[in-house]
Amino acid sequence: MQRENPPRPLGDPERAAGPQGTRGTSQGSPGIDDPPRPLSTQVELRSSAFNDHTLIPDRYSYSGGNMSPPLEWGGIPDGTRELVLLCEDPDAPNGTFVHWVVTGIAPGSTGVDEGESPGGSAGRNGFGELGWGGPQPPVGDEPHRYFFRLCAVDEPLGLIEAPGAERVHAAMEGHVISSGNLVGLFGR
Repeated sequence: MQRENPPRPLGDPERAAGPQGTRGTSQGSPGIDDPPRPLSTQVELRSSAFNDHTLIPDRYSYSGGNMSPPLEWGGIPDGTRELVLLCEDPDAPNGTFVHWVVTGIAPGSTGVDEGESPGGSAGRNGFGELGWGGPQPPVGDEPHRYFFRLCAVDEPLGLIEAPGAERVHAAMEGHVISSGNLVGLFGR
């Protein structure tokens, strides 16, 4: 058998066996042979006020004091030019309700204290106000989920004049290099 199929010299030892060939591309996607965008670890996002998927204390609700919760983060990847913080309630009766939008947060920052701004530029929340607008789900609803999301982006978004979440999501498209989530629950 070996005479019919003599052993071939090994090519690239880092490459799996198989034909060399070329790799195809999908419309609108970079070529597979292009250098891949490095994967980074997930941003760590936590709060000393509540744990992931636990109840948010009442003092952070809209009618209970409307204090923004303390947040801490880490694991921000190299190449981050700006951090973006969002808090959204996807369980709201009329679609996702925005509770917090902050762009332009310094990549070297590590968190925000209770009732404070993390720096950057505050956007408009669903109440039409700048900055934090705490949970206020309809009375009797099952507890809503509040998704706090911190995104590391690879270029400044350049958003000014209190951008809303839609503009922020659109500007971040294709520029998020890492993100972290923390989900709080709140019901009345």
